[in-house]
Amino acid sequence: MPIYAYKCESCGFAKDVLQKLSDSPLTDCPTCGASAFKKQLTAAGFQLKGSGWYATDFKGTAAPASVAADTSAPAKPAGDSANQTAAPTKVDSPAASATGGCACH
Repeated sequence: MPIYAYKCESCGFAKDVLQKLSDSPLTDCPTCGASAFKKQLTAAGFQLKGSGWYATDFKGTAAPASVAADTSAPAKPAGDSANQTAAPTKVDSPAASATGGCACH
């Protein structure tokens, strides 16, 4: 159940009230009895925390290109021997097979 903020426009009395969505708004002030008790517009009572959406959040669908090409992983240093001795990987894409060369040019 949401909590609504009310304020009397007559005497200035303010109160937070726990109400169901189906309940009608309050109109009578509990302090002065005037029918000037109005619901106030307040900020949302939740916060979004974390670093964002992940590719695993969307099960059953392919990851968007922006998620798949994550550049936040640290790069290997240029002098790393494992990086220099590795064979180039073959790219199997329609563009590469149509031109007979690599798809990067």
